[in-house]
Amino acid sequence: MVVNSWLQAFVLHRRAYRETSYLVDVFTAQQGKVTVVAKGVRNSKSERKSLLQPFQPVNVQLTGKSELKNLTHIDADGPQIPLRGTELFCGMYLNELLNRVLPVGLACESLFAFYRQTLDELRDSDDIEVILRRFEFELLQEMGVMAELSFEGESGLPVEPQRYYHFSAEFGVLPSTESRRPDRIPGSALLDLSAGHWNPASKRAAKSINRAALQPLLGNKPLKSRDLFLAGRR
Repeated sequence: MVVNSWLQAFVLHRRAYRETSYLVDVFTAQQGKVTVVAKGVRNSKSERKSLLQPFQPVNVQLTGKSELKNLTHIDADGPQIPLRGTELFCGMYLNELLNRVLPVGLACESLFAFYRQTLDELRDSDDIEVILRRFEFELLQEMGVMAELSFEGESGLPVEPQRYYHFSAEFGVLPSTESRRPDRIPGSALLDLSAGHWNPASKRAAKSINRAALQPLLGNKPLKSRDLFLAGRR
């Protein structure tokens, strides 16, 4: 039996497994995304079950040689981050993104730290849209698929503020000559994004870019968190 050292973690998702257990997808700082079996906790009132909740920072210890690990120990690593209303749906969206996009076992300590910071920002900030776009950018950069936004992807020419462009997941920023393209982006907005300046135009650009960049990673299966959010607003 291989026993791992303690890992910093957050629960992304859990579901029933056999009669008394859970299968739990956890995001760890040291080993990235890992799926674990939490045995015998589903019908109990134990502390282990109470800690297997989203947005609860924990330390976990796992055993096993295969990709599917066994959860042997779990301790709280601070209080649960309280998210309510829209902030809760946004947190669910972040969890679903990580669960769908991250490959198993890819260590990403900087992304883990940014995720924890983002949860705190969701609770305290008034501009949730910027928080989500920044996290999407961070995730895409971690996956190595976020192109440079201040240069054209094919020619390498600098983006010009007065021209229009569109974003391709395969090629990056490309000149746009079709005035009716719904995904046209002003060059000025791309340059603002590159400089970290957020305004209505750069927010719209970030949403369009990230949607195009994430689509190949997510595939055609819709995001459940987005559907839940839209249903809750009806």
